[in-house]
Amino acid sequence: MRIAWLDCSMGISGDMALGALIDAGANADAIRKGIDSLGLPDVGLRVETVIKGAFRAIKVHVEHPPQHAHRHLGDIIKLIDEADAITPPQKELAKRIFHAVAAAEAKVHGSTIDHVHFHEVGAVDSIVDIVGTAIGFDLLGIEQLVCSPIPTGRGQIKIDHGICTVPAPGTAELLKGIPLVDVPIEAELTTPTGAAIVKSLVDRFAPLPDMTLDAIGYGAGTREFPSRANLLRLFVGQAAVHPETDRVCLLETNLDDVSGEIVGHTKQKLLAAGALDVYTTAVQMKKDRPGIVLSIICSLADADALEAIVFSETATFGIRRHLVERSKRTRQEHTVETAWGTVQGKLGWRGAGQPVFTPEFDDCARIANEHGIALREVYRSADAAYRETITQEAISHDHDHDHDHDHDHDHDHDHDEK
Repeated sequence: MRIAWLDCSMGISGDMALGALIDAGANADAIRKGIDSLGLPDVGLRVETVIKGAFRAIKVHVEHPPQHAHRHLGDIIKLIDEADAITPPQKELAKRIFHAVAAAEAKVHGSTIDHVHFHEVGAVDSIVDIVGTAIGFDLLGIEQLVCSPIPTGRGQIKIDHGICTVPAPGTAELLKGIPLVDVPIEAELTTPTGAAIVKSLVDRFAPLPDMTLDAIGYGAGTREFPSRANLLRLFVGQAAVHPETDRVCLLETNLDDVSGEIVGHTKQKLLAAGALDVYTTAVQMKKDRPGIVLSIICSLADADALEAIVFSETATFGIRRHLVERSKRTRQEHTVETAWGTVQGKLGWRGAGQPVFTPEFDDCARIANEHGIALREVYRSADAAYRETITQEAISHDHDHDHDHDHDHDHDHDHDEK
């Protein structure tokens, strides 16, 4: 699997992301061609090599005449859709980033996605940074993007709406659910464009993953800091971890002073908030008190929010956090036809092994209630329907290959050497 890791130790902005992608091997001419097809008058992309804190990096500059237009999401989507040098996957990535910005701005300003005005992110340089990043990401063939925690910086900045504290409201909204880290620098380290890129493209937040490195890209920021190089690093390579494994967070706490109703209510809230699984285990605690261990499996990005629910609902004094690696089956949605109707389910398999079909409980329960039959009969019927499908496919496959092919042809021809 082609994997990449963003080292955002100094934050992230659109120009830093684009510079790192180009430095890691994304073709600058192909990116320029895509940007030119947006039809923005007199807009160009200049790429130069600079030194930041004694380290070489790529700095990108968006050159354009003065402009004062405040665009809506529809205006930008129209530009992207009509760009004939941008591929459909690249357009989808770019539009995903702009949709994230629109949703955040709408929430902050009490508006709607269609009516919100883009200010900083609607400017020409931000449009170029986002579209260029989408193109570069696609050109590098990155299948999974991992990212370090994000520093926002400190202090106050001036935006179109006045003076505000870092992170700006729109940036903060985009960073919800994303692990943050404090870097003691009085500046805006993560911009709205950078936050939107992270929100839209990153698959998980973790330290440098196991990988074989192919390239490292350095994208330079604009500002100079005396004690730190203002750089974004991008590591690109092949994942060393088997694609059928991933890393998740395991949260655990011991409880002996809450009722079963509270535990059940907490479990439902955790699942609704994104937990992958929640379960309890009976244990014997101090002074031989009976209790339970409440366990939550979740993504690292959701860990903080889920911990907050547990602290709020149970009044526990502590939660253990473990980063664990799990093996899993590759999954795919699948449906079967039974005598009572369609049943949704999942296929799961590892490597070249035989898939396992698991019917969805909700579908089976609905059919059982509608037809007044036992739930186990629906499960059996769904399983039998899947096995019948596999048998028919096997018979069809054997039939396709049950032909004699006569390969005893004479090859009595002279061939000249070339």
